[in-house]
Amino acid sequence: MNFRDHQPAELSALLDTLAGRLRRVDLRLIDEARRLWPTVVGGALGEHCRVELIKDGVLIVSVPSGAFAQQIVTKSPTILRGFSSLGKGAPTSLRTVLR
Repeated sequence: MNFRDHQPAELSALLDTLAGRLRRVDLRLIDEARRLWPTVVGGALGEHCRVELIKDGVLIVSVPSGAFAQQIVTKSPTILRGFSSLGKGAPTSLRTVLR
C-alpha cells in the first residue's frame, strides 16, 4: 500500500484521541509537582533532573545520565513522600527516563 491509498483521518476522530489522552493527565498537578521538585530532592538532583509527567500514579522524571537515575531510584521512597501534599493525585511510584 502506498501513501496515496491512505485517506486523511477525520478531525473529530483526531480530537477524540487527543482529548482522551489529556483526560488522563492533570496539567495542574504536573505544574505543582514541578514547583515542589527542587524542595523535595534539593541539590544537584533538583537542578539536573526534571518532573515530566504524573500519569496513572507514576511520577516520570527525566535524568541526564544513569548516575542521576540511580540516585533518584535509591531515594524514591523519600521523593514520593515529598509529594504527599498533592493529595489524591500524589504519585505512588516513580520511573526515570533518560533525556
